[in-house]
Amino acid sequence: MPLPSWLARVNRRLTNRLLGPAAGTLPYFGVIHHRGRVTGQLYQTPVNVFSADDGFVIALTYGRTDWVRNVLAMVECELDHRGRRYRLTAPRLIARTEASEVPCFVLFFLDLIGVEEFLRLDDAAS
Repeated sequence: MPLPSWLARVNRRLTNRLLGPAAGTLPYFGVIHHRGRVTGQLYQTPVNVFSADDGFVIALTYGRTDWVRNVLAMVECELDHRGRRYRLTAPRLIARTEASEVPCFVLFFLDLIGVEEFLRLDDAAS
């Protein structure tokens, strides 16, 4: 089981506001820009992200949250990662066994908190 929902609320209100500005430049972090399914409002969510040959893999540390459902519904989003912005498409849920791009030492910690799903997205420029 991923991290508890109460921790997600704390992160959304506190940690994300502090980390958010730097998340797009730090290794293994990024900021997803996505639209709400109902409102169409633009949101920004810091995530744990890993480069893949043709796109990116994102650890779903809180499971299938609203931002994940938004990206799956809209079929695209943008990602700020290491100082660049990417347009991503074709989101799909994958199992931990398919997330070979995630470094072993990171997988160790993700295993400790019970992360079993990841989101894979294709780089539209590839």
